[in-house]
Amino acid sequence: MRIARFSIDGNVAFGAVEGDKPDELVLDIIKGIPFTEFELSGTKVPLSKVRLLPPVLPNKVVAFGRNYAEHARELGNEVPDAPFAFFKPSTAVTGPGDEIQYPPFSSELHHEAELAVVIGRMCREVPRERVQDVIFGYTCANDVTARDVQKREKQWARAKGFDTSCPLGPWVETDLDLTAISDGLTIQCTVNGGQRQLGRTSEMIHPIEDLIVNITEAMTLLPGDVILTGTPAGVGPLSVGDEVAVTIEGIGTLTNKVVKRG
Repeated sequence: MRIARFSIDGNVAFGAVEGDKPDELVLDIIKGIPFTEFELSGTKVPLSKVRLLPPVLPNKVVAFGRNYAEHARELGNEVPDAPFAFFKPSTAVTGPGDEIQYPPFSSELHHEAELAVVIGRMCREVPRERVQDVIFGYTCANDVTARDVQKREKQWARAKGFDTSCPLGPWVETDLDLTAISDGLTIQCTVNGGQRQLGRTSEMIHPIEDLIVNITEAMTLLPGDVILTGTPAGVGPLSVGDEVAVTIEGIGTLTNKVVKRG
């Protein structure tokens, strides 16, 4: 099931996305929130009549860096022996079709296409065999990075945590499982229609099970929290006016335009 979060006539709701053809998709509005047992209302609205929002509003975004060997090497970094985590604040999150605002303190903005895991229940110290139980679903993400700031500053907080640096969407796909991820889903990033990144989730150094075990050893995850699983090779610059799209097999496409802040 594809679960979207949207606004219509000033109201915000969740809905199940139905249909196969892009111009015929409809939303069956969900009663309540999707992190518990829910019912479909039967009230349907065309997707074209709503504004899609970030599919979740996470309490925190936990991102894992250098989780694809070729990406680590392309930036001159060593491949980490253990998962390497950092954070993006909730204020970094933006939705499909929203603008990525080029931060004024950077002159080298990069795209990073990533598979995002959405947590479905409160959890801590999750054993490896229970990881699937705490996952709500998956969505597309772009870990937008001020690369020059990342290189210059020891902390990555500003380089990866500025406003609009974490586009998510277009919806959460709940029918994928860890087997499909390990077998390999295609991740692609295009800028103005030209391909920049092309990889597969099977190329992850540390699989999703390891990432969730690692972070829940340290902290509690809440429903709606997001785990970014790393980016394949091919990261590159973004300029004002660019349209960047992240497409993940079995999920969909997340598209955003880069604009000058202010």
